[in-house]
Amino acid sequence: MDQEGADFRRWDELIPDTLGLIFRNLSLQEILTVVPRVCKSWGKVVNGPYCWQEIDIEEWSSWTEPGNTDRMLRMLVARSCGSLRKLCVYGLQNDLVFSFVLEHASSLRTLLLPGSNITDAIIEQVAGRLSTITFLDLSYCGKIGARSLEAIGKHCKALTVLRRNMHSRNADTTFSQEDEACTIAATMPKLKQLEISYLLINTGSVLEIVFSCHELQFLDLQGCWNVKLDEKYLREKFPNLKILGPQIVDHYEASSWEGCSDYSDSFYDTDSFDGMWDDEESLELRFYEGFGEDSGHGWPPSP
Repeated sequence: MDQEGADFRRWDELIPDTLGLIFRNLSLQEILTVVPRVCKSWGKVVNGPYCWQEIDIEEWSSWTEPGNTDRMLRMLVARSCGSLRKLCVYGLQNDLVFSFVLEHASSLRTLLLPGSNITDAIIEQVAGRLSTITFLDLSYCGKIGARSLEAIGKHCKALTVLRRNMHSRNADTTFSQEDEACTIAATMPKLKQLEISYLLINTGSVLEIVFSCHELQFLDLQGCWNVKLDEKYLREKFPNLKILGPQIVDHYEASSWEGCSDYSDSFYDTDSFDGMWDDEESLELRFYEGFGEDSGHGWPPSP
């Protein structure tokens, strides 16, 4: 192609699947505010499922108002049209929005819900819809326990990574979580990575996990102060198993399963959501209204 042709490539004529792959390299902010303003064809791609097979709003949802998280999540999951494979969100507020997600995500494989308020009741009710999950993060979810883990272990036979880390302040309580550890050992034999830092458990339940989960390669026990392990014996018995803790380690080499921690740039102005959620047909118009250099939203101008 000559130089003149190179200067006039018809980027707007790329097929939606290709554009979706390109747009996924942008931040969430850019996808929702910049891309749709370029041309109509790009706007259609953003409004369709092509950009939303993976939704990662974990960093943004950790500081925005809970109501904004629920509405954003409903909008993006609806756009995915059932093609959602990965979802990362912090502080999911209620069982209703969790149920909504699973109703529209039959192909979900990676699910990160740290700090959420979902309950045992809803997980027991919808666990059958999680059968395709391989990576699950239920860290800092204080309203669930062994009942949820049992339901997950029963239905999620492909699960290989589980995060059930808790806050360090839990170590000051007398509430035991032995039942959770025993449930993991009994129902999740295919786990390869398990993170249960600050879970209130003892040595016996940890050994039960180690001897039951034959494929386990990484076990995080940081802050599990009641656990006392014979490290030499475990190294000889399970040479492929790396155990971290119970002592706290400030820095350690990231394992190969931690690819879900790549956060996109977060939103900068929660106020710009006001009034944008009521009518999806006019959503884009109201979302970008007044989005010029003098709009005062603090968002970067379109390239």
